[in-house]
Amino acid sequence: MDGLTETRFWLVRHAPVVGQQGRCYGTKDVECDTTNEAAFAGLARIVPDKGAWHVTPLSRTRRTADAIWKAKGTAKPELTVSEGMIEQCFGDWQGQTYVALGAYGFGPPEKSHRHWLTMADVKPNGGESFKEVCARVGATLESLAEKFRGQDVPVVCHGGTIRACVAHALKLDAESALAMTIDTLSVTRIDRLDGAGIGNSWRVGYVNRPPA
Repeated sequence: MDGLTETRFWLVRHAPVVGQQGRCYGTKDVECDTTNEAAFAGLARIVPDKGAWHVTPLSRTRRTADAIWKAKGTAKPELTVSEGMIEQCFGDWQGQTYVALGAYGFGPPEKSHRHWLTMADVKPNGGESFKEVCARVGATLESLAEKFRGQDVPVVCHGGTIRACVAHALKLDAESALAMTIDTLSVTRIDRLDGAGIGNSWRVGYVNRPPA
């Protein structure tokens, strides 16, 4: 559209983690499975070749990005580490089972969250609340949009991070954002529009697109 500059974010959730069945892992640096060649071939077709590629400090995002570029079959660009796009830190809860935490329906009905480990404003000891994640990720998004204005910005990150990105784009409260499903190896597309016109600066293209 004339008079508008589009900054396009391609948010990819990392590959499925391994060795953490039924456990909270958050910001633990755990292994992931990048053997699904069909899925990575699909991602290679969806995510642009050019742009400012970002990963998080957790190695599962870099391994996922490496597998996407292996599927593309071309030289991998520099991957910039974005601290602000890391997953929610659950502090003392990390490593514990969902059953022990009473999360995802495993606990008493009056205390067990339907979609997440806990309510959006609850802060685990040594960790952060999802509400805090939304504030951190929103600020990071705005900073990236300013720095890479008019470019494609692929970011390989995490489920909680992507929920927070969509919440920022649509001005959702943190608790509502927890109802979104973000599958591993899915792509979510959001854009920031700068320039002439009125209305929200952010636009959502799609959420949780499978790598088909």
